[in-house]
Amino acid sequence: MKFIHTSDWHIGRLFQNISLLEDQLHVLKQIKNYAKVHQVDALIIAGDIFDRSVPPADAVEALDHFLDEISSELKLPIIMISGNHDSSKRLGFGASHMRLSGLHILSQLSDVIKPVIIETATGTVHFYGIPYHDPVEVREAFACEVSTYDEAHTFLVDQIKQVRVAGVPSVVISHCFIDGAEESESERPLSIGGADRVSYQPLEDFDYVALGHLHGPQYKGAEHIRYSGSLLKYSFSEYLQNKGVTLVELDENGLVATEHLPLKAQKNLRIIEGLLDDILEQGKDDPDNEDYLFIRLLDKQDILDPLGQLRKVYPNTLQLERTQFILSKGSQLKADVSLKRTENQVFNDFFKQVIGHDLTEEQSTLLLDIIAEAKGVIEGKE
Repeated sequence: MKFIHTSDWHIGRLFQNISLLEDQLHVLKQIKNYAKVHQVDALIIAGDIFDRSVPPADAVEALDHFLDEISSELKLPIIMISGNHDSSKRLGFGASHMRLSGLHILSQLSDVIKPVIIETATGTVHFYGIPYHDPVEVREAFACEVSTYDEAHTFLVDQIKQVRVAGVPSVVISHCFIDGAEESESERPLSIGGADRVSYQPLEDFDYVALGHLHGPQYKGAEHIRYSGSLLKYSFSEYLQNKGVTLVELDENGLVATEHLPLKAQKNLRIIEGLLDDILEQGKDDPDNEDYLFIRLLDKQDILDPLGQLRKVYPNTLQLERTQFILSKGSQLKADVSLKRTENQVFNDFFKQVIGHDLTEEQSTLLLDIIAEAKGVIEGKE
């Protein structure tokens, strides 16, 4: 069988107060096309369907329309679990009725041992869903003694191992943070201080593990334990990530292959670095000038309204940074402010450490005039 593994849609997300719904619908159409072209047998969504527990109405409507297209037009089973951004109860509303139409919403911990069974030409595959959870929820649901995220996740995985059928390929879908995997700035921490990390070792025995929560496509521990990554780049820390979905192929003996299928955003997230005049000139002919941009200016002189100028050619410039005003981590400005040095010498030291070169002759003259004027005002008051 073949299925598409995707996660972290975050439908309804705002990026710096800009709605990404149109951009999200653009890539969801690509997922639908991949499902057609590769003739997959199921669509797997590993959590964080929405961006918040009470999603806006247009986000709910958009998801409903997309799921209806997949179920009714393609007749494709859909299996989704709740993530830490979702409300498990709200997402799971009507789940028992939707199951009849092929939409399987696994949001309750009590259902982790109940597989979704998909019959295909190459045989049967069992899918087990582990929705996002914390140790308290697992203790309450199973009356067990677990105190950490790792213990709680391992406990749930062990419950699945006790009921899975020998000889039948099994897939686990989980929304969690595998220890040592690479995170991004746009992910909401599950807990403070790294206590949310869980081990990959309990998952090794399954034929494939479809993970959600981390936004960068990657595997951890073993190649069949994978994060598909998010639909879009949700922070500038992700600008180099290749977003996509994972195409997974299984046969009666287990995993056959995985393939990363890229998603092309309608508006990409990019970081551009350079001099203002060069960037303005580049923007005139840039076919992707509507992208969301973080711009680092290398100019050392003062610039009047650089953001306004940039938005004339790059209207979605969202963040601007002047690099000459940024000190390397841990660096300190040092200037001798003793009475033996003049105000001009002290300021020149400061200027050189911030900007990287001495004051020009014109700047020095201007500075001396300002100092003289300031002293005159002070002496006049006295």
